[in-house]
Amino acid sequence: MSRGELARKLIHLGAGTIAFAVVFLGPAPSALVALLGLATNLLVLPAVGGKRLWREDELARGVSAGIVFYPLSVLILILAFRRHPEVAAATWGLLAFGDGMAGLVGMRFGRRPLPWNPAKTWLGSLAYAACGGLASAVLLWWTVSHPLGAGGRPIDLGFVAAICAVTAIAAAFLESLPLGLDDNLGVPLVAGLLLFALRLTEGRWALLDWPALASGAAAGLAFNLVLAAAALGSRALSASGAVAGVVVGTAIYAGAGWRGYLLLVAFVVLGSAATRAGYARKRAAGLSQEHGGRRRARHALANGAVAALAATFAVVTPYRESCLLALAGALATALGDTLSSELGQLWGRRPVLLTTFRRAPPGTDGAISAAGTLAGLAGALAIAALGAAAGLYPAAGAALVVVAGFAGTTADSLLGATLERRGLLDNEAVNFLATLAGALTAGVLAAQ
Repeated sequence: MSRGELARKLIHLGAGTIAFAVVFLGPAPSALVALLGLATNLLVLPAVGGKRLWREDELARGVSAGIVFYPLSVLILILAFRRHPEVAAATWGLLAFGDGMAGLVGMRFGRRPLPWNPAKTWLGSLAYAACGGLASAVLLWWTVSHPLGAGGRPIDLGFVAAICAVTAIAAAFLESLPLGLDDNLGVPLVAGLLLFALRLTEGRWALLDWPALASGAAAGLAFNLVLAAAALGSRALSASGAVAGVVVGTAIYAGAGWRGYLLLVAFVVLGSAATRAGYARKRAAGLSQEHGGRRRARHALANGAVAALAATFAVVTPYRESCLLALAGALATALGDTLSSELGQLWGRRPVLLTTFRRAPPGTDGAISAAGTLAGLAGALAIAALGAAAGLYPAAGAALVVVAGFAGTTADSLLGATLERRGLLDNEAVNFLATLAGALTAGVLAAQ
């Protein structure tokens, strides 16, 4: 490890200690500190010798994205969770100590690379989860229990340790994926949302009807095994896709019942049909889904993981209706995106980039067409209407789901036209973030 890289990691770690001051400063001053850090790293540091901290690829590009994204992520966390400073502080600690120690330990001692990303090591990911989880737990407990925090009230240490451990493990896995997006931006923002949702489960676990949940999970597993076998037989899913689909489907059935599961079935059936529609023509044009249209584990998780989480939080938080609408918003986005992509490639006549509205070849990342947009809206409307008809949410909620589906598919196009085209995200990462945008839109609108 070079001296510059070592200094960079030590600064990364040291800045995390400022998170302990969030409880004293409050939201506005804390945001100002993060803003000053952003301005310093962006404008001042390069002019006073800070380029010695840059890596070779950053010197070639003329900018260090990681050094800029670190304070930017902290600023977003503080503003987004201004009413829950413990979440902002804990996620800051996860970013600082998890990512920092992962780099130090992985570079110095890591020998065994991860099978899905040779640039990362098992030891580095373990250090991320262990050190990040510990730091976030300490900071969450400190910020909540301090007299200046949330009333200085006590919080169960076991609960704190559990939710921070789950968040840290998820963040370590996300950090290990070869997504192309800088770890200092995407990982802490997703981890912050997860920790916030887990924070809402405080005091709920003891109230759960565990026998009923176990029964629902068993029924969901049985249904999903049958459907997975059928999907394998029809070549709609690969083996890995079937396994991931069973996990996602079981979680949705256990948390949202058959009504929520019905939306997942609709997505799979309609999405698979759209993928197969005109497949020979799409294949000849080089636009077809890879592997003969079969969805693999990464496709199932990219499109279904957010919905599965929403179904889980529908059970373990007091906000069941909002979570069920978030589930529908995620699946409306997933189906809308699939229909707009697959059918837009067939019927779209004049695709344009959403960011510039200039003509683009069919299949271009971020390109939209009138036919594709209408197909996407039809998909969102189908999910919204089905959920309302099944009684998953009131009829008025269907409008929120349509809006959420449109917002999610629009986010997909924007991310495709910007980050994906530059190689900073792959298609599965874009799909995951789009479904997350759809879920958040529905959940936030429902909470108003």
